[in-house]
Amino acid sequence: MIELLDKKHDRKDFDCGKGLLNNYLKNQAGQDVKRKLSACFVLAEKGTNRIKGYYTLSNNSIPLSCFPKHIQKKLPVSYVSIPATLLGRLAIDTKFQGKGIGKILLIDALRRSFEISKEIGSFAVVVDPIDEKAERFYEKYDFIKLPDSDKMIIATKTLKGLFD
Repeated sequence: MIELLDKKHDRKDFDCGKGLLNNYLKNQAGQDVKRKLSACFVLAEKGTNRIKGYYTLSNNSIPLSCFPKHIQKKLPVSYVSIPATLLGRLAIDTKFQGKGIGKILLIDALRRSFEISKEIGSFAVVVDPIDEKAERFYEKYDFIKLPDSDKMIIATKTLKGLFD
């Protein structure tokens, strides 16, 4: 079951192969949750509470000028920034990689983001892939790259087709 991170979850042995993502979970995620800077969701092993993988969600905005021209034309020019949901981090422990957990966590994050968008405006879910492998992962799920940026988005309208 995917649930919010709390003290019962065993973070100490988490290793996804990326120091930045490991350190975030072990040293910063709990503080970010307390400060309401992000929500951290984890998939933990039953019985041990050892974290198999996690992701974070928070509010975000993207400057209108960062969108491709064909999308800019559909958005009001009075908006300097467009509201979005940031899928800030997504990581899977190396012992569980290649087993579909990334897909499970991504779908859960997108479903949550879509549900939240029904009550709080969010034009898209945005990610900033850590490397090319992560970028290819998001491309498989129809994220598009923003011009002049490493960020990628999937429109909430697209999520509506999947989850509504």
